[in-house]
Amino acid sequence: MNTILVLGAGRSSSSLIHYLLDEAARRNWKVIVGDTAIAAAQQRIQNHTHGVAIAFDINNQADAASIIANADVVISLLPATLHPLVAAICLASNKHLLTASYVSDEMLAYHEEAKQKGLLFLNECGLDPGIDHMSAIQVIDKIRNSGGKLISFESFTGGLIAPETDRENPWRYKFTWNPRNVVMAGQSTAKYLQHGQFKYIPYQQLFQRTTPVQVSGYGDYEGYANRDSLKYINTYQLNGIETMLRGTLRNKGYCAAWNILVQLGCCDDSYAMENVSEMTHADFMASFTDGVSENVASWLAHRFSVTSNGPELERLNWSGLFSTEPVGLDHGTPAQILEHILNKKWKLNPDDKDLIVMWHRFVYKVGDQVKEIQASLVAKGDDAVFTAMAKTVGLPLGIAATLLLEGKIKSRGVVIPVDKEIYDPVLERLKAFDIVLEEKEM
Repeated sequence: MNTILVLGAGRSSSSLIHYLLDEAARRNWKVIVGDTAIAAAQQRIQNHTHGVAIAFDINNQADAASIIANADVVISLLPATLHPLVAAICLASNKHLLTASYVSDEMLAYHEEAKQKGLLFLNECGLDPGIDHMSAIQVIDKIRNSGGKLISFESFTGGLIAPETDRENPWRYKFTWNPRNVVMAGQSTAKYLQHGQFKYIPYQQLFQRTTPVQVSGYGDYEGYANRDSLKYINTYQLNGIETMLRGTLRNKGYCAAWNILVQLGCCDDSYAMENVSEMTHADFMASFTDGVSENVASWLAHRFSVTSNGPELERLNWSGLFSTEPVGLDHGTPAQILEHILNKKWKLNPDDKDLIVMWHRFVYKVGDQVKEIQASLVAKGDDAVFTAMAKTVGLPLGIAATLLLEGKIKSRGVVIPVDKEIYDPVLERLKAFDIVLEEKEM
């Protein structure tokens, strides 16, 4: 009996575990779900005959090693900083490992040993990174096979909310992913290539320098550059390309409002604030201004040259940032306090539905003729548990684990899903869940 161990039972695990339990019932496999809160793991398993819920703490090395030793494949949904700890145990126990996170330098250091031991350490196999890689490479390969040469590639992905959800929400956004990751987004310099020139955007400018994106049938969005796009030039085998940009997608107007919070310093995580237990939301905002809590909105309007009833301050006001409600924390950094305040309005309600929007633009030459393909993928969640984010992050991992146990993935070492043996079958099986990239020649 094959055993799959899932580490982490958080908000992104629902669809993955549901998929794996269905596969386990068909194939007589076992799925073990481990979390520091065993109740969370039990909630995901729901007494399924092929599922087991356990308490798991990666910091308890002896117990963690014993649990991992009894699995055939390990899927880690733990925070990305903990993946190297899991990887070290998987190496010692000769177990395959799959994650949805970016390949870190620590993870990459395990490549040779994993390859020598015949182990697959598959990373970046979620949504972004994940489906973005797989769907892009599939189109790029078709362009190459038609004799085309890619000269520009842009890709943006975002987790948003569906049109029918929370209609009064001016951000058109809620937390569908780890809230901390949202608050901390973009705090390293973004790097990309544009028209043959290397470009760099420091955090302070990131939400001011956006790219307009129009997705047919869904409307206008804006994208901001995401981390390091340059490293994917080699990964995608696009040497000589003139433009390479990967980014995050948001609804139009989001970035201008979020930029105010960035410029104020509300997303800083480097120090603890004072007197937090007595602080209101307005006090928190006033801490970063020359004004007092009673006129923070007016001060911001003057400081950022926006109107007092304009869309930027409307978004901040809707989020409760000018209210006299107590923060409700005893201590915290600015980023932690901002996350806590926003979570009061940005948390998904039980019947809320989220929306994933992915958009690629490929510009290429065939001889002297310039051609363009735009491709988009849109997925909607069922509710606050089986979200589109959980589907698009979890299902690629579950499908890849299934393919691995079927003996259909031969790659070994630390890899991402840019090889045809991985991306073709994963994308094909995702179609059964209405996760499909629609292509259009412009």
